[in-house]
Amino acid sequence: MESVSDKNYIEQVSVECVILGYQNRQLKVLVPKLSFKGDFWGLPGGFVYQEEDTDDAARRILYARTGIRDVYLEQFQVMGKADRNSRAFLDRMIELNADIFNNPLAEGESSRRDYDWFTRRFISIGYYALVDMNQVVSQKTDLDASIEWYPIQELPQMIMDHNQIVKNALKTLRLTLDQKLTAFNLLPETFTMQEIQDLYEAIFDKRFAQNNFPKRILRLNALERLEKKYTGAANKAPYLYRLDRERCNQLLDEDLFLE
Repeated sequence: MESVSDKNYIEQVSVECVILGYQNRQLKVLVPKLSFKGDFWGLPGGFVYQEEDTDDAARRILYARTGIRDVYLEQFQVMGKADRNSRAFLDRMIELNADIFNNPLAEGESSRRDYDWFTRRFISIGYYALVDMNQVVSQKTDLDASIEWYPIQELPQMIMDHNQIVKNALKTLRLTLDQKLTAFNLLPETFTMQEIQDLYEAIFDKRFAQNNFPKRILRLNALERLEKKYTGAANKAPYLYRLDRERCNQLLDEDLFLE
């Protein structure tokens, strides 16, 4: 098998992807578990080829994990602490799986190169993606035991700083939610005002006043009101909305111009 150190990757640079979905009033994260003894979960990630843009590397990783290409993707952070490396995690995994790995430092030049390659300090570029969970077909790699959606408040303890990366992605999402209108990427094409509020409450993990929330959303001036959603219930049927893509692009262009 080809050594990772022999591949045409940029050394000591990686990409970590926080893949976010929304279902049953819960914000969720797609997290694989490694297929080794011990509880090792980590964000979907990978490396960047020498001739590859970092955005393209993130899209490649996302497609490999979700099976979809048309997703909202945003770079939100660079993790570059001097002591950031995977040595502690890898040493522990090797210890628990000695029957598989034996001693990588005694298995030959190729294994030693790979061990050294993986355990160096890595600068990692963080991206978050907003996906429609109904369209995702979760894909395992050869190294995964499973890949599952976890509520963002109930994530397993992941390797290295991956739990903190999720927290930072969520913080960025919250800060830019209204400005970039990103939340609507987690909803179907048409939705009710209540469904928007449910989504916002899941993202912010708090309740919003029922009488004020619609005003907040309508002030964004980015929604097109459609026909009412008739459910057969006796109460008043709610209106359906959809994102006005043309108006949305105009607003984003105006924001970029102002910056």
